[in-house]
Formats: sequence, C-alpha cells, structure tokens
Amino acid sequence: MITLDEFKASIEGSGAFQRDKDREVLLQMLSVLENQEVGDDLVHNLLVQIKQKEIAERLAVASFDFVAGKKTLEDLTSIYETFEKVETSLAEPKFVTDDLDELYQQTIATPGLRWRLGTLNRMLGSIRRGDFGFVFARPETGKTTFLASEVSNFAGQTETPIIWVNNEEQGSKVMTRLYQAALGLSMEELMGDRRAAQQEYQRLTRGNIKLFDDASVYKRHLEDLCDKHKPSLIVIDQIDKIKGFDGYREDLRLGKIYQWARELAKTYCPIIGVCQADGTAEGVKWLNMGHVTSAKTSKQAEADFIIGIGKTNEQGRELTRYINISKNKLTGDPDTLPELRHGFCEVVIDPIRARYKDVGE
Repeated sequence: MITLDEFKASIEGSGAFQRDKDREVLLQMLSVLENQEVGDDLVHNLLVQIKQKEIAERLAVASFDFVAGKKTLEDLTSIYETFEKVETSLAEPKFVTDDLDELYQQTIATPGLRWRLGTLNRMLGSIRRGDFGFVFARPETGKTTFLASEVSNFAGQTETPIIWVNNEEQGSKVMTRLYQAALGLSMEELMGDRRAAQQEYQRLTRGNIKLFDDASVYKRHLEDLCDKHKPSLIVIDQIDKIKGFDGYREDLRLGKIYQWARELAKTYCPIIGVCQADGTAEGVKWLNMGHVTSAKTSKQAEADFIIGIGKTNEQGRELTRYINISKNKLTGDPDTLPELRHGFCEVVIDPIRARYKDVGE
C-alpha cells in the first residue's frame, strides 16, 4: 500500500509542482486526500495519469525541436516508447492455497497470540493476522485492566512491536498498569524496587509494547505507524474515537471505522478494539451484541470476535466479571473447544495487580 507521503513524493518527482497551472489543483487534491479513504487502485491510477502527462509534455517539446531540426526521429521514438514502460496495471492477484495441509498449518496448527486467560484460549483460541474483534463493557468495569492483563502476556510471544493506541486514559497511568499486569505486582511492590521491576518487565515483554498516547488520533496516524513498525498486534482504546471518517448518521460513521480496522487487520496483524456498552447493560452480567453502544449492526458485522464483559452490583460480587463471547468466527487452536465457541464464564479481576484471572487460579 502506498502512503500519502509517498504519493506526494511521486508528484514532486514528476515536476508537477513546478508548473503554476498544476500547483494549485494538486495542492487542493492533496488536501482532500488527507482526510479521505483512498484505495490502492485510485492512488495507482492517479500516479499513472501524472506520469503519462509528464511524458506527453516531453514529447510535445521534442516535437517542436524536431520541426526546428534540433531533434531526430529516433529521439521522438525513444520518448514515445516510455509510454509502454508505465505500469498501468496493479499487481497480479494472489490466490488462497487449496492445499489442505498448508491450510491446517496456517489456520490451526501454527499458534497465533495466546491469551493469558485459559478460558479465552478454550473459547476463542489464538488471534492471528486478519482477525479483528472488540471488547465492550460499561465504564468502570475494567476494560483497561483486561487489556493490560492480556497485552502484557501477548508481548512475550512475538518479536515485533505491539502498538497500543490510547485516546482515553492518561498514557502514563496506562503504562504503569502494563507494568503491574506484566509483573503481577501492586503499586507499592512495583515502586519499591523500580530498577529491578524495569529489568524484569523488559525481559517479560521484550520491550514490545509501544503506547501511542494522543486524544486526537486520525486513521492516517495509525496507518503510518503500521507501515513503519510492522506490528504483531494493534490495540485501539477507544476505537469509536478514531478520526478521519464521516457519515450523515453516527452508526454509518462507526461502521466505516470498523470496516477500516478489519481491512487493516488483513494487511498487517490482528486488531483488538475497545468500545462502550450502552445504558441497558448497567448491572447486567452477560452482555450480548445488543448492548453495544451506538450501533446494532454496523460494528458487529465487521468483527470476527466480540467479547462482552459484564458486572453486577450484587454485594460480594464486586471482583467478579462475566465474559460472554457473543460472536466468534476464529478458527481456534487444537485445544479450543467447539462447544465453548459462543460460551460464557465467570472470571476474577484483580485491580490491585491489573490482572484478570480464571476462577480458582
């Protein structure tokens, strides 16, 4: 995929900005592209047109020189032949293998990123490139703690970075939670010996977690980060707040965000988004797709898996969380149980150490 910066460089390299009659039009076009969804085919066609126009202008100048006796017919032919060298077609399509052994190795036998919670491994299995899902819950349920618990476990399984986009809580607070989750320590224990804690954190996570903290994250920012770092996982908290999308209805705007995230997952790596549950989920244990805020279909349709985290107000259940898998299109692992594909389970939140634990752990 070509980036907008590469597109600008291609235009500059063609000399188009040096022509007064083209400069204003090109600047306006680039301004529009900054905040629009641009496919590879559109960018490719624009580049082809710019290159062909540049060759045509060279040919026109050479034709005048030919009439004046300054150029030969061979010179004109040489310039004309460069038209044929412009690549007018996109790359050849890549077909999916139909070799069953290879399919088994790609989708089941070769593990992706495994969860800290054993129940999620039994219900969902690994997440792999192409997988996009989201976690949703009411405020103050423990969504960030859930992410910290799982992401700190994912980090030790990969050689490439995990990009965590944070547009919600204070970044330093989230990073501290990641330390606690990775090490299983309370705040007092963590800060008691900071040097030792940092060394152990780096050993466990391999320094793979990159926290991008910005209250106004545009889709182009994340696309550029992906192109630069080639991540193994992307976490977006909160995904509904990603900018650069429009729609005359809020559900349509959100649908575009989730469709974009799904396409990004196919290109780079699995993506986990986070969003809120609506008011009907307050005090509800088992959240389903109908509890997702601001959308009843557009978000849910794009996801491969959906994890709802419920919480009750019953006395004595303050640390119990209720996980419901309301959608699951993942292929799983050899130890994933088919009967639990759309299962639900109780887990325990340990807010002191930023961990989620299986019951009885």
